[in-house]
Amino acid sequence: MSNIDESIGKILLDLQKEDPETFKKLMKKAQQENPELFEDSIDCENAEIDEYNRKVDDYNNKIDS
Repeated sequence: MSNIDESIGKILLDLQKEDPETFKKLMKKAQQENPELFEDSIDCENAEIDEYNRKVDDYNNKIDS
């Protein structure tokens, strides 16, 4: 990742913390203008989250047994 990518990422994280409503509007507009940037990453992230949740459920079931 280049320095400019890191800087933009930091700015977006700061904006998300300081002004969540503006961040949501900005991300919504970015997704509308460039949907191809969001499609693959969302599917991948959802798959990772599902896998993590499955592992947590398995772990919790082992503890409960």
